[in-house]
Amino acid sequence: MNPISHATIFNALEKWAPKHLAYEWDNVGLQVGSYTEQTTKVLITLDVTESVVDEAIKNEANLIISHHPLLFQPLQQINIHSLKGKIIQKLLKNHISVYAAHTNLDLADGGVNDLIFDRLSLTSKEILKEVYIEKLIKLIVYIPNDYVSKVRKALGDVGVGHIGNYSHCAFQSKGQATFKPLAGANPFIGKRDIQEFVDETKLEMIMPDNLISSALAVLKSVHPYEEVAYDLYPLKNKGKVFGLGRIGDLDHKMSLISLSQKIKETFNISHVRITGDTDRLVQKVAVIGGSGEKYFRDAIAKKADVLITGDLTFHHALDAKEMGLAIIDPGHHIEEVMKQATKLYLEQIFTDIEMIDSKIDTNPFQFV
Repeated sequence: MNPISHATIFNALEKWAPKHLAYEWDNVGLQVGSYTEQTTKVLITLDVTESVVDEAIKNEANLIISHHPLLFQPLQQINIHSLKGKIIQKLLKNHISVYAAHTNLDLADGGVNDLIFDRLSLTSKEILKEVYIEKLIKLIVYIPNDYVSKVRKALGDVGVGHIGNYSHCAFQSKGQATFKPLAGANPFIGKRDIQEFVDETKLEMIMPDNLISSALAVLKSVHPYEEVAYDLYPLKNKGKVFGLGRIGDLDHKMSLISLSQKIKETFNISHVRITGDTDRLVQKVAVIGGSGEKYFRDAIAKKADVLITGDLTFHHALDAKEMGLAIIDPGHHIEEVMKQATKLYLEQIFTDIEMIDSKIDTNPFQFV
């Protein structure tokens, strides 16, 4: 196996779940360890507990990717006799890094909420609550004609010109550029102190504003001129929408109790909690992985019959019931669907390293 740097793996994860999608209160990205360390084995888990760290040590995995961050709040001290301190000491002693993709993976396409939605075979998928809308930028660059294809492809390969289900979208128009190289210039075309006229192509491509830095870096690396002429224009077009939760439809109406049984079978859990009439027929279903009870009014506004989410508390449950929304609480732990999905995603990119999904059950609850 050929070792891969942690940073390379992090970059791949952030193409799926960009860090800027994370909530402000969240702590995503590197938690403990190093960007530069290399690995041949990665352990993927929902939570980082001491037993999960022991599992990584046993499997000789020096990188743990988790959904829930090990560190939420800034540490005032690292006391190795405390729970967190003991885990951090063991991680550092064994040169194990920890990376967390949390609310950014909840919001991402194909992330936790999509995984739960798809597992239940729901259709007509929509976002339950919009959280982030990409700001769009138009990049305009002027290129000598012989280099247009190279520049256009390089920009498209990093995500510029992606519109819906289409990539490498661009508009090109021909024109003539003029410039005079001055002292100190090293012109690709022309000579110093002579006004030059060059046939060029104006290339226009759209992109989200979070791509500006990488797009300009690629542009300057492939464009032949030492001084690249380009413009960036903010657009009022609505960019891609990211949000929390999903809402859609069962393929046929079923009773609330039947849907509860389907959830238990789908996620291999023994119990769920329910509010509402168990015989009521439901079809429009909202799902939020983790703790999503405070969004029950969004589910009502979207005309959901039932909301599936974890960590239901008494007063929210009572309010939702009184307002006509049924809720099924399968527990926070069903977010572990991210383990297998993350494993498959990384395996498609990195064929030379081993991806291991944790076998440790980090669900703190049991039913008696």
